[in-house]
Amino acid sequence: MPISKSRVLSWIIGLILLLIASFSAYTWFSLNWSYSKGERTGYVQKFSHKGWLCKTWEGELTMLPVQGMVPEKFAFSVRSDALAGEITRNMSKRLALTYEQHKGVPTRCFGESEYYVTAMKVME
Repeated sequence: MPISKSRVLSWIIGLILLLIASFSAYTWFSLNWSYSKGERTGYVQKFSHKGWLCKTWEGELTMLPVQGMVPEKFAFSVRSDALAGEITRNMSKRLALTYEQHKGVPTRCFGESEYYVTAMKVME
């Protein structure tokens, strides 16, 4: 008994839909489950809205651990335009950025770093 073309086509479409649903579920999970949460304090040195298709806010926080030591840089992404505006307005001040780390996000469309800033406080 030969397999009909319509049956093969329905299997292919079903497989494609299953792959899309699996990719979507994995993306949703990786963006909503955080591996770690924390706070970093320092001065925002770079902050820009960049990307070809998916524009994201990308920044760099310089942390000064102890007087005379080399500063450490913390790369981060911001998904909220309102929060990005707050960070931009307070760039010259010492800030505390609350972040969530999301490992395994499948595309850079959601941010270039795995650290997503969720809140900000002015320390000065």
